[in-house]
Amino acid sequence: MRLVEILIPEEKREAVEETLEDDDIDFTLVTEESRDEPSVVITFPLPVPAVEPTLDDLRDAGIDEDSYTVIVETETVVSERIDDLEQRYAQNSPRISREEMQASAKDLTPRFSTYLVMTVLSVVVGTAGLLLDSPAVVVGSMVIAPLMGPALGASVGTVIDDEVLFRRAIKLQAVGLGAGVATAAAFALFVRTTGLVPPEIDIFAISEIRGRLTPDLLSLAIAIGAGGAGAWTLTAGTSAALVGVMIAAALVPPLGVVGIGIAWGLPQVALAAGVLVLVNVLTINVTSLGVLWYKGYRPDDWFQSDDARIVTEKRAVALAVVVVALSAFLGVVTYDTYRTGAYEETVTDDVTAVVASPAYDDLTLVDVQVEYTGPVPPRQPDRVVVRVGYPVGTEPPRVDRELSSLDSLRTESSVHLPTGPFVDPARADVVVYYVAMG
Repeated sequence: MRLVEILIPEEKREAVEETLEDDDIDFTLVTEESRDEPSVVITFPLPVPAVEPTLDDLRDAGIDEDSYTVIVETETVVSERIDDLEQRYAQNSPRISREEMQASAKDLTPRFSTYLVMTVLSVVVGTAGLLLDSPAVVVGSMVIAPLMGPALGASVGTVIDDEVLFRRAIKLQAVGLGAGVATAAAFALFVRTTGLVPPEIDIFAISEIRGRLTPDLLSLAIAIGAGGAGAWTLTAGTSAALVGVMIAAALVPPLGVVGIGIAWGLPQVALAAGVLVLVNVLTINVTSLGVLWYKGYRPDDWFQSDDARIVTEKRAVALAVVVVALSAFLGVVTYDTYRTGAYEETVTDDVTAVVASPAYDDLTLVDVQVEYTGPVPPRQPDRVVVRVGYPVGTEPPRVDRELSSLDSLRTESSVHLPTGPFVDPARADVVVYYVAMG
């Protein structure tokens, strides 16, 4: 429920009263005597879906768009007609007015200094959480990241033709990403050079980092969900705190990985995580833009509405084209995951068949692991590590030579093995470890 208060000139009083009466809206009028020109303040309660159409009706009646207007949330309204109004607008989309949405988008974006400080702190915490391999710390960094406001502000500014809001949001997003990368790189370099992490640390062995190095097409679901949920929550007028965490989840951890890749001198790591950041931020923008347009937000002026439609279409198409282009990398990762997964399955099946043969009755297959030349696609198998167990006090039969001769490990001629630019089994060596088992 909303309570609307508007300051109107005395000469518009009759037209406003007629408009509200026609819409069966209860209202009160108070004469405003502090102004030079005669004015009145009109106050009336409305269900949330009725705010925007009622304001449009009042503007059609002659009330200026820039008239002093206050819209506040109210808990309870006792009125003769409020129940009828709620039923009348019950079928309308449950969305707040343009004015409320515009104000909410501005409120979600803090002052530049606050935004910069909070972004830097969130990236520092997130980078520390990545190096500690601590999901709890990484989640904590998302909570304090102020990234939701600029991400949604650009879309709001586009659909309602608020160029000032749009430019400020784009500027803050660019500054946030740039500051995030610089902060993560500086902090990671400091941690590495001061010995706060062990010198022999293998960042590829850290699960929180490794997960951001092979982003597949499913990663788009996070950004699409974040952008859609953020825009929907904004238009519904509900709390956006949790959605802000979701948007930060798509941006803060990969920003930290970009910085770690720079600090460790691994350009392929920085590039892979950087592509993920760009895909996520652009997808969030285009998804939120689509949701706001779908919900029917337009400028109140007809000419502005037509301009906003053209601008929205151009920006949506441009964003979509860039997202599709960058998503080619995600497609490569998805394909690489499939190919390497098929390769590992084939190798495991062949090794299992050899160890299970009668010649090796005393051996028990413990596990099979495929190690690759690098963590970033396209990955090439470097070696296959096989662990077999044998009874304590016996001499295990040597299975190394037979495993090394498997077609799936040493050649590209096996018809059941997927080969090509992403999997080259001719490069894989076999290492067998024998484990005594009681």
